[in-house]
Amino acid sequence: MTIKGLIWIAALFVIAVGLAMAGRFEQGHVIFIYTPYRVDMSLHMLVGIVLIAFIVLYVLIRLIRGILRMPSRVSGFRARSKASKAQAALRDALGNLYAGRFSRAEKSARAAALLPDNRDGAGLIGALAAHRMRETGRRDTWLKSITAPQWQDAKLMTLAEMQVDAHEPEAALAALNELETQGARRLRALQIGLRAHKEMKNWNDVLRIVKTLEKREAIRPVAAVQLQQQAADHLLRERRHDGDALLACWQGLPASTRAAPRTADLAAELLLKLDRPSDARRIVEQALAEQWEPRLVRRYGACGGGDPLPLIQRAETWQAAHPDDGDLCFALGRLCIEQRLWGKAQSFLESALRLAQDDALKVRVHRALARMHEALGNTDLANRHYRDCAMAVTLH
Repeated sequence: MTIKGLIWIAALFVIAVGLAMAGRFEQGHVIFIYTPYRVDMSLHMLVGIVLIAFIVLYVLIRLIRGILRMPSRVSGFRARSKASKAQAALRDALGNLYAGRFSRAEKSARAAALLPDNRDGAGLIGALAAHRMRETGRRDTWLKSITAPQWQDAKLMTLAEMQVDAHEPEAALAALNELETQGARRLRALQIGLRAHKEMKNWNDVLRIVKTLEKREAIRPVAAVQLQQQAADHLLRERRHDGDALLACWQGLPASTRAAPRTADLAAELLLKLDRPSDARRIVEQALAEQWEPRLVRRYGACGGGDPLPLIQRAETWQAAHPDDGDLCFALGRLCIEQRLWGKAQSFLESALRLAQDDALKVRVHRALARMHEALGNTDLANRHYRDCAMAVTLH
């Protein structure tokens, strides 16, 4: 029983007690005359009859009112039961979706969508479940059922992500562009756009998005570096036939990307193939100033360009900080060969051979020595180094 009911019972008891106490001092009678009938009763009895009549009438009215309202109550109960089942189905659909039970998730979403308020949310879950099962037709049907304005952003974002998963980057970017025209610039949209642009090989856009994600700390530093280097490599290779375009592309890269040894080495290699050794030299020197890297040191030996003397002088200054660097000795040896400083070249190359830590460097040094001796007419020494070069090659 509720508090309200208890209060009413207490009030009735108070009234009854009050009437009983009042009856002790009142001896009145009531006479009803309706010819030829006469009814004579005490005042107490009349009050009692009135109260009983009121209670009976009240109960009858409530009973009739309840009977009349029964159809609406039944329909309300059914609606509440239907809504409760739909809400339970929506919860089951969400749980099954993230548990990987996609068929059950779609079935539960279908049951949840019977409630109009659930239609858009259930449509989103059903679309995701159908997409995971590679049911494109059903996925699109679910998406069409999402019509509420407040669900359109979620629909477009989910559609873009699903299209990227399905290797449809152009359609994904179209959905993201529509989302952006509505004034929505979200972090998740940038991440999806990054995947789409990468698949379409839009490397300038990849660099732009990675830069934005870095500022918002929404991408791991290692992944950002890898993506920047990958994009830079492709952009440089696309311009490998035009030196000016290649340099312009290089200058447009982020400073951190230009300092990456692999990217700097690639740019220098492409410039050397275009017969632009001075530009290659500048790139290698700037990258080495940021980070000492063996591949860049070896590349420096190819940047002489007909005037290797300044490079020899620069490389010799580096020897003070790197006295036991085999790659630096190898680079100096190559530059000395180009300058026709045969004695110094042989000395540097033999030092490189002694300091070499890997077979790849040994192969390069033996080949350089063999070609030098071949140019000098020392056939026996050249043959010996060619043989040592072949012996240094490790076959896997």
